[in-house]
Amino acid sequence: MEVLIENIAVYGGVLIFCAIIIFIYLRKQKRESKVVEAKIEKAKLNGLFEPISLHPVIDINSCIKTGACILACPERDILGIRNGKATTINASRCIGHGACFHACPTQAITLCIGTEKRGVDLPHVNQNFETNMSGIFIAGELGGMGLIKNAVEQGRQAVENIVKMAKKTHEATYDLVIVGAGPAGISASLTAKKHNLKFLTLEQDTLGGTVFTFPRSKIVMTSVMELPLFGKVKLFETSKSELLELWRKVLGQNGIAIQENTKVEAIHTQNGHFRVEAKNGEQYTAKNVLLSIGRRGTPRKLNVPGEDTEKVAYRLLEPEEIHKKNILVVGGGDSAIESALMLADHNKVTLSYRNDVFQRIKPKNNERINEAIVQGQVDVMFSSNVEEIGKEEITLSNKDGEKIKLKNDLVYIFAGGELPTQFLEKAGIQITKKFGEAILKHK
Repeated sequence: MEVLIENIAVYGGVLIFCAIIIFIYLRKQKRESKVVEAKIEKAKLNGLFEPISLHPVIDINSCIKTGACILACPERDILGIRNGKATTINASRCIGHGACFHACPTQAITLCIGTEKRGVDLPHVNQNFETNMSGIFIAGELGGMGLIKNAVEQGRQAVENIVKMAKKTHEATYDLVIVGAGPAGISASLTAKKHNLKFLTLEQDTLGGTVFTFPRSKIVMTSVMELPLFGKVKLFETSKSELLELWRKVLGQNGIAIQENTKVEAIHTQNGHFRVEAKNGEQYTAKNVLLSIGRRGTPRKLNVPGEDTEKVAYRLLEPEEIHKKNILVVGGGDSAIESALMLADHNKVTLSYRNDVFQRIKPKNNERINEAIVQGQVDVMFSSNVEEIGKEEITLSNKDGEKIKLKNDLVYIFAGGELPTQFLEKAGIQITKKFGEAILKHK
């Protein structure tokens, strides 16, 4: 009997101990869930909960709450754990790098673009990166995948597919014309060289594409990527100049010359191949065309009087050369915030943003701009719009319709860009609006 009582006491103690552990665990989980729920409510209030473009979608039936997706994400508070399952918080801040997708041990995450309510215009592209126009391919940002690592991989894969599908004999001058020398275009050029294709790479501006237009001190966040004819590139934090220097080095080592300052204006079909027309009047024929241009290649304009003057620019290249100027920066995204902060070191800067709160900016930028506002380094005018750009002053209007005039020397506009819809449609490429469609999913 004593042994029985002793066993009951032991087992009872174990059960009580287990119950205490479970209670502590559930209490901790509930507390963490409340924190995440508060963050979600704040994100909804600030307009950051609804995804804008590429974002993770979690299958809660497959999620086992390892937290691997949260640890893998280099951004902050994009994902969290609520009621034992992963959930999105500030979904509109997601930049689509796919780290969460690859980190999830149960493959519970799919990267999607658009939502049931908000569609995103994208050209029609199949699994081989080929459009509805046989022979025209798309890789990188234009196809919805803009991060450097993903764009590099898509550029490589697209050319690999072209090599598999290409006919060895044709009447065109080139096997492939690559339009755009950003991350996808550079990777595609290296892959084309690897397979001994006769190719030409055209860039409307300068090597690097969109990356080249980043402000000089912009830090490019990336991860290990495989660059054709070079190998693994381990750059977790690097400056724009360092990344461009790497690309120049790799292209130079392989004898690849990018034809810069050549904007492609039209692509026509011609006798079983394509005729690529450039703005400078040059024409090139190719059996295949790869479009690796950005979605924001054409800056969105304000369409206000005076916008066509020399004092207006849509990108900031040499902020350290600008001193003692009255500058207006227009926009509320990361590029606008970062440019305003850099210019504020030696200039009087006013930032005009049409909304009443910053919406899709990185947490660090949000902290820095709020600190700059408190310290009086940047004057931010929320809910304002540019009405007119004069020679020595600009006119803004606020939400009450009041006109405000400011002394001004320079204007930098960061209002995003426009999808080159007309260019694509002229080439015969179909554009569809994606409502929550999977871009990257596990097979």
